[in-house]
Amino acid sequence: MNAIPIDTLQIANRLKAVGFTDAQAAVITEIQRETSNETLQQAIHDYHLDDVATKRDLKEMETALKRDIKELETNLDHKIELLRADTGRLIAETKADLTRWIIGAGFLQTTLIIGVLLKLGKLI
Repeated sequence: MNAIPIDTLQIANRLKAVGFTDAQAAVITEIQRETSNETLQQAIHDYHLDDVATKRDLKEMETALKRDIKELETNLDHKIELLRADTGRLIAETKADLTRWIIGAGFLQTTLIIGVLLKLGKLI
C-alpha cells in the first residue's frame, strides 16, 4: 500500500500548542493521516499511476525501438540487395531472349529474301 509520509508527532504537538488535548490531537492527526492516504489511493485509482511511464521506462523503450529499427534496416537492406540481384538476373535473361529472337528473325528475313531472289531469278 502506498502511503504519504506525514510527521504525525509534529501535527499533534502543534495542535496541543494551541490548546487541544492529547486525545483530540491524536484523533485529528489520525484523521489527517487516513485522509491523506485515502486521497493518494483515489489518485492512483483515478489516474492509474501504476501505469505511468518513468523516464527510465521511456529510455528503455527508446533503446529497444532504436535496436528494432536498426534490425529492420539491416533486414530491408538485405532484401533490397536480393531484389537487385534478382532484377539484374531477369534483365540479363530478357536481353538474351531478345537477342535470340532478333537473330532468329534476322535469319528468317534473310532466308525469305534469298528465297524470293532465287525465285525471281528463275522467272527472268
